[in-house]
Amino acid sequence: MTEKHSDYWKHKIAVAPMMDWTDRYCRVFHRRLTRRALLYTEMIVADAVLHGDRDRLLAIPEEEHPVAIQLGGSDPEKLGRAARIAADYGYDEINLNVGCPSSRVRAGTFGACLMRQPLLVGDCVSAMAAAVRLPVSVKCRIGVDDQDPEAALDELAGAVDAAGAEAIWVHARKAWLDGLSPKENRDVPPLDYNRVYRLKVDRPGVFIGINGGVGTLGEAADHLNRVDGAMLGRAAYQTPALLSAVDRNVYGETSSAPDLHEIVVDFLPQIDRWLAQGGRLGAMVRPLLGLFHGTPGGRQWRRILSMEGSRPGAGSEVVERALSAVRRIRSAAVADFVGKPSETDVSRIAAS
Repeated sequence: MTEKHSDYWKHKIAVAPMMDWTDRYCRVFHRRLTRRALLYTEMIVADAVLHGDRDRLLAIPEEEHPVAIQLGGSDPEKLGRAARIAADYGYDEINLNVGCPSSRVRAGTFGACLMRQPLLVGDCVSAMAAAVRLPVSVKCRIGVDDQDPEAALDELAGAVDAAGAEAIWVHARKAWLDGLSPKENRDVPPLDYNRVYRLKVDRPGVFIGINGGVGTLGEAADHLNRVDGAMLGRAAYQTPALLSAVDRNVYGETSSAPDLHEIVVDFLPQIDRWLAQGGRLGAMVRPLLGLFHGTPGGRQWRRILSMEGSRPGAGSEVVERALSAVRRIRSAAVADFVGKPSETDVSRIAAS
């Protein structure tokens, strides 16, 4: 069995790989909010790595680290070659997708349907682990369709552990490949966190991370009492401000949380660089839309970025206008509370 990396256990918090969401714009922005959380790429098919535009698909800036690439596929030889190429681009981890329920993915015989072929998944992990000197991990479900989650997850975990997998990240839902869409598969099958907890009890020497429905850092902390890692998905994307507390609240760093306004200002030169390379502002600001969610000015921030950011020729001045609107509205909100009995509300608004 491939020797494992003892330092993998530092990855307590991760941001889940999400198709069409965790692109390079999203990852670079998320890294401004947290230095410690492990970031993941969208799933990239092994064939695309082998035959596609590698620089476009794989190139990552130094500031993204630690960042893992998620590969899709079921051919051990191809996955081994793709893992080696990804390692040359500087990724910190290679992850195999055994959880995506998309029919398009299933047609390629990878993703969640591989839950039915644990020995093949083990062969894939073995080939990847032999090809690189990096941690290799698996992201899976607790089962698919009519599988018994007790047996299905145990069989998969046993196969990938024996093959040298560093970690198993488990989305604590079944995937229903027949009858549910990918979107429905994110919500309809019930969460079964206890099944993931039992996997950890059975395999204390294996890093077990949990995914699915983790909406706050408080919920993540509760999971970390039972497993080794907690993976944030839609919550990290739709309310990214929560990532600004990860380093302090989860990793115990003593520095104060980054100021969200300053993060946006510091991000503007990066946006300008991407625009100069031919990028579109609408794609760049999409991960920023929920930054001020639930706070004064948050609705105006989202409206300005959504409406003006999609216009042809839109530049970083749109972001500056949106930020000015947030500051103006927040200043008015704080002023409105001055002199009123609840000073706690004043402090809350000012701190936000």
